[in-house]
Amino acid sequence: MGFDVEKVRAQYPALADGRAWLDGAAGTQVPEAVIEAISDAYRSGLSNVGGPYESSRRSAGIVAEARGAVADLVGAPDPACVTFGPSMTALTYRFAGVLALGWNPGDEIVVTNLDHDANVRPWVQLAQRAGATVRTAEIDPATGELPVDEVVGLIGDRTKLVAVTAASNILGVVPDLKPITDRAREVGALSYVDGVQHCPHAHVRIADLGADFYATSAYKWAGPHLAAVVAADPWGLENLHPDKLKPSPESSPERFELGTNPFAAMAGVVAAVEHLADLDTDATGTRAERLATSREAVAAHEARLASRLFDGLAGLSGVRRHGAPQGPTTPTAFFSVRGKAPAEVSAALSERGLNVSAGHSYAWELVHALGIGPEGGVRASLSHYSTAEEVDRLLTALGEVSA
Repeated sequence: MGFDVEKVRAQYPALADGRAWLDGAAGTQVPEAVIEAISDAYRSGLSNVGGPYESSRRSAGIVAEARGAVADLVGAPDPACVTFGPSMTALTYRFAGVLALGWNPGDEIVVTNLDHDANVRPWVQLAQRAGATVRTAEIDPATGELPVDEVVGLIGDRTKLVAVTAASNILGVVPDLKPITDRAREVGALSYVDGVQHCPHAHVRIADLGADFYATSAYKWAGPHLAAVVAADPWGLENLHPDKLKPSPESSPERFELGTNPFAAMAGVVAAVEHLADLDTDATGTRAERLATSREAVAAHEARLASRLFDGLAGLSGVRRHGAPQGPTTPTAFFSVRGKAPAEVSAALSERGLNVSAGHSYAWELVHALGIGPEGGVRASLSHYSTAEEVDRLLTALGEVSA
């Protein structure tokens, strides 16, 4: 393998401060290539698309390149399947609004309590307005896992949409999606998959997941903020007609994108995908082929670190990890320290040069299902630039904090 974590880290200016950035689930840092791509776009000059001058053509080219880059990253069949928006939450509300136009009293929507609230609340609110019934699949509170049969059993002839995460943002649980999306398709329902915590850690092929809609955010995989994506089957977009301004484009995916796209950020998206494709220096071929090789190398690196982290937490008597998933997970751990509030623990670790998150992280239904409530817990989440030394620093510090 040509994956060298120290060479990777050297490309990230923010990592030079000596802190351990163990909050990747809240957002990764960006490499120099992304910073330069955004700066170069502004330096070169940008104008809105449609003008007969170079700056306008430059913006249009950036948009086309960004759609193509994300299509390679998630395995979308066509760049025209890729819709951009400012955040996954904003895009999900956008798609919920148009999908709900076909819902009626008696129809059913399936959500789960494993999900981030961005893949729960929009569907619940729109279902309530339509008079549709919301059915919620429950996790196993002992393991934190989402039993496939629990979800599949809720999908019936009246189901219009199934919203499910591809990876929990606090427990790291990776559900087996294909039986769920297959069952949804069998009854004529659509599946909307939250891939925000899945995409940074996996080689994504939305066809393999069976997802009709797959959402992700660039700032979770070394890209900029204000650049989230929903990738969909072409027919899924062609048959949807959202509210829009009269003169706005009728074409898809443009009709789903409100206002002017963030061209410079989208240049950063292209650079981020190229960066991810080249994390394994032995990777060759097309960008999609290089992504496959590099994502495999990253997954192996993160799995080694996650095992070190999970085993280390299990050995700390004052620390309780929430959930004990037996299946696949992302390199994310959610835990509590006996006798201390999550925010107190996060602050104590920050004083020791460690960045970790504290709270519910918008997994609103999940923290209640786990019995810990809105105070939540402490989340340590590893990234492709994390190291074994950083994991050990965290475990040592937790030993001090929990003593």
